[in-house]
Amino acid sequence: MKSKNVEMPEDVVQELFEALLLVKTTEEMNSFFKDLCTPQEIRALAERWRVCKILNEGTLSYREINKETGASLATIGRVARFLKEEPHHGYQMVLDRMQKKKLKK
Repeated sequence: MKSKNVEMPEDVVQELFEALLLVKTTEEMNSFFKDLCTPQEIRALAERWRVCKILNEGTLSYREINKETGASLATIGRVARFLKEEPHHGYQMVLDRMQKKKLKK
């Protein structure tokens, strides 16, 4: 049976974000995501993250990224738009924090 396309209440979305903040280790995150997402959803998220990191390096064209990762040109373009143009700056925030963490080691 198909599920209805029902709008997700914002408080439920915020509660999910709060739940993610309670995860303490990568092992815990792995367990949580395996319960929360399908393997394909996890692969799609990981693919976007991989594309984000490559785009941030700025050395490869979209076609080269497509060849290296298998990500569609649409996905690469969307990640690029959110990385550089959209007002959220979530990708850049996390990239910057990971870079700072790497430098501290």
